[in-house]
Amino acid sequence: MKYLDLNADIGEGYGDYQIADDATLMPLITSANVACGFHAGDAAIMARTVALAKQHGVDLGAHVGFPDLLGFGRRRMQIEPEVMAHYVTYQLGALAAFAAAARYPLTHMSFHGALGNMVSEDEALARTLLQAVKTFDANMIISTMPGNAVDRMAQALALPVVCTFLADRAYESDGLLVSRSKPGAVIHDKDQVRSRVRQLLLDGTVQSIDGVTLPVNASSILVHGDTPESIAMVHTLRELLAELAIPLLSPSRQLRQPSAENPAL
Repeated sequence: MKYLDLNADIGEGYGDYQIADDATLMPLITSANVACGFHAGDAAIMARTVALAKQHGVDLGAHVGFPDLLGFGRRRMQIEPEVMAHYVTYQLGALAAFAAAARYPLTHMSFHGALGNMVSEDEALARTLLQAVKTFDANMIISTMPGNAVDRMAQALALPVVCTFLADRAYESDGLLVSRSKPGAVIHDKDQVRSRVRQLLLDGTVQSIDGVTLPVNASSILVHGDTPESIAMVHTLRELLAELAIPLLSPSRQLRQPSAENPAL
């Protein structure tokens, strides 16, 4: 492992309601996925979050989801793919406006919650939504789990991809996330998270919830900012990376690194 991105979902409050301590979390990470007003977030929160990202030099990403504020985007919705593609563009445009106003680039995007689960499983849906992303910005980095439908379709559409390991979520034996409706889907123990990430970094594998060893090729580690343990977890992961002498590097900088496959990159 040459380098690693530390990533968090952020800006997920709404109005006077604050979900996480974004001001404390932002300096500890290298990339942020910002709610764009559909599952969480609003204009004032987006503006503040963009300003925080700029202040700390953190890669700014759009975290797009279903139009489901009441359910925090975690309920599956049956929306025509073409309509959902417009919703993707809408959310990208909202955050891009605040990024432009702050004179700070929008570098990446990811899918949130139930939409993220659905698009990870369905290549046709993934292609439709990613085509909307490419039409918006053909250089937009796609942040997703390795080997799923989003990863495959992003590569098919020649979109840049950075693959992410979700440190605080359990995996099924097929490499997809365990449903939040099942016990053990969300991992709250920071020592367990540390152990999982250490295994990933040293062996390139992770244990599924039923004990299957899965190969995982990821250069980004995500912690959910809406969990109470998120800040302690990020501190723990930074300590682990320092112990293993693995430097932090954001996705946009990772993709500018020379590679054996393309020395001119």
